[in-house]
Amino acid sequence: MTIFDDITKDQLREFLVKNWMTHDGAWFFYTCMELGIAKANHLNKSAIKMLAEVEQKRLLKLMGWQDRKITMFEDVKTLIDNGFSVIKGDFMDFTYTFPAKNVMRWIMRTCWAYEGVKKLGVEKEYQCGVIWRVMCWIKNAGVKFKIDPPVKTCLLTTQGKCEGEFRFFFD
Repeated sequence: MTIFDDITKDQLREFLVKNWMTHDGAWFFYTCMELGIAKANHLNKSAIKMLAEVEQKRLLKLMGWQDRKITMFEDVKTLIDNGFSVIKGDFMDFTYTFPAKNVMRWIMRTCWAYEGVKKLGVEKEYQCGVIWRVMCWIKNAGVKFKIDPPVKTCLLTTQGKCEGEFRFFFD
């Protein structure tokens, strides 16, 4: 018998998510130190875009939706809820809600990525990868959306808070 036999699904998810985020942070740190913040931002967003596509396909397969098109708001909600159910660690201090039809609101109380880039001293130049990942999920689902406020650099740096809304548009 091993520890794998004794831990819960939540413990396993937390272990895997923390390790993945530690790797992600270490990768960003060394890329930034070696190549500078501009190149680190570019490579990070490129890697996230590819990751989001792969993880979304895997998630859709787990959901039995591999051949399903996302055509309505309920589908988006289900996709996002299922995505966060497996990739959100307990240490990730954010919430999201669906306060109205075709709207998702997020509030990031503290951000692990912001804390890391602040330690590097590059928080003013950092281009948010956290919200970018969610944006990539939605783009990959073929859903049109608008995000308010627009997210390029870190909202904690530019606005003192990280919160906003996605508004979805369906044909």
